[in-house]
Amino acid sequence: MSCESCNLDKVREMVKDKTKEGRISCPMAHKIAKELGVSPKAVGDVVNELEIKLYGCQLGCF
Repeated sequence: MSCESCNLDKVREMVKDKTKEGRISCPMAHKIAKELGVSPKAVGDVVNELEIKLYGCQLGCF
């Protein structure tokens, strides 16, 4: 398993943990990206993959 795959697994785990009622806030998605050292786009891709809705978006990053 590559390091990138490990990071994406961690992103998936954290996104699932922080999701409430099928939604996650944009600031939380940015926090996850920063904490895990991945791009906001990587978090956005996982959010889309898991069919989770983003709310409170900042500057249309996702």
